[in-house]
Amino acid sequence: MKMHFCIPVSQQRPDALGGSYVLYSVYLDGFLFCKVRYSQLHRWNEQLRRVFGNCLPPFPPKYYLAMTASMADERRDQLEQYLQNVTMDPNMLRSDVFVDFLKLVQLDTFSITTKKASLDIFLPDGRSIKVEILTSDTAERVLEVVSHKIGLCQELLGYFGLFLTRSYKEGKLSVIKKLVDFELPYVSLRTSEVENFKVALRKWYLDPSLDSRLMDCRAAVDLIYMQAIQDIEKEWAKPTEVQRQKLEALQKEDNQTKFLELSQEVWHYGYVQLDPCTCDYPEPGCGTVLSVGNNEISCCITLPDNQTQDVIFQMNRVKCWQVTFLGTLLDTDGPQQTLNQNLELRFQYSEDSHWQWFVIYTKQAFLLSSCLKKMISEKMVKQAAENPEMQIEVPEQGKSKKHHSQQSQKDCSSFLPRKSKIKTAEVDCGLGTIQEEGL
Repeated sequence: MKMHFCIPVSQQRPDALGGSYVLYSVYLDGFLFCKVRYSQLHRWNEQLRRVFGNCLPPFPPKYYLAMTASMADERRDQLEQYLQNVTMDPNMLRSDVFVDFLKLVQLDTFSITTKKASLDIFLPDGRSIKVEILTSDTAERVLEVVSHKIGLCQELLGYFGLFLTRSYKEGKLSVIKKLVDFELPYVSLRTSEVENFKVALRKWYLDPSLDSRLMDCRAAVDLIYMQAIQDIEKEWAKPTEVQRQKLEALQKEDNQTKFLELSQEVWHYGYVQLDPCTCDYPEPGCGTVLSVGNNEISCCITLPDNQTQDVIFQMNRVKCWQVTFLGTLLDTDGPQQTLNQNLELRFQYSEDSHWQWFVIYTKQAFLLSSCLKKMISEKMVKQAAENPEMQIEVPEQGKSKKHHSQQSQKDCSSFLPRKSKIKTAEVDCGLGTIQEEGL
């Protein structure tokens, strides 16, 4: 599936010969990822093409004359589409030529040199593990280092991930984003404009039944046990009073296995809860708290009369969704580090045989989109395992693997970077056909 790359802003810069060039600010999951020139991306595309041939998406052509404003906008859109499409190939994502370039531009953008460094990785119980890394180590590499230090089985790495989180004085936890494999955790943490950011190790699956695959690894059980306790303490998971008493007794006994078995029955166990936000259902401006997991989007909506209403959207009835940036970025020398203050995610949902849009205004729109893609991926894996005679290409936990199936799952999300000039692409999630329209 496509990654959330966008290029909402570019800057005109003077060159050494008295001319000028355009520097593109590339954002990933709403955060400034790097700033690059067209020539750098062009050379990278040529390197990729020598390795992967003609399977690459089309790259914007060179212009030998001065570009007009409309031509510059068109090139920016084309580069954005290129970055989104080139990341759909899992083999390319793991290639040295792909990763090495993205490591270099991250370091160059933030003027960070490759050197040894220490990095604190926080566990769900609040403890941290200090690891010795290079500033140029990717999230994938840092995860390997951490897993080795705590004894986590290598074959289970795909069930966990590194996340940027934020802790508040009142004890509240906010998951900001999952770091993708080629991101540099040291750079992401150091360049963050937000206080109290941490790099945290958390499980990365939204089907609670997958706990069973980790029970033979002591370190994995420790991690999901700590996260289960944290989720209950933070009220992400919501046990009944009877369940809470039983869980507290099992925690005192340190009976992790029984604790996790009972946790499977707890409402919203294994879900990711977003910060309070607003939505347009049943009317615009209603406050809501979203919990995402177990193939559903669960919303606790505060109505205008201050009553609450629980609404659940099943993922098998979601046709498509899109993330839109609602603000404006100026062409300045220092673009803002994050887009996450003015975002909406809207999804199309089937109810009573009618399709309707549900809109959520949240700074965690990219995280929500990643969770929706994760649930679809997990469902595809399960379907492929249940129907081995079919031919579906589905991602493994942390990898990519081809299974047999007669139908393919298409990317279900799109990102609309600029409200002033929007091109939508509504992509089918399995219930309809691909629709494209321009506004």
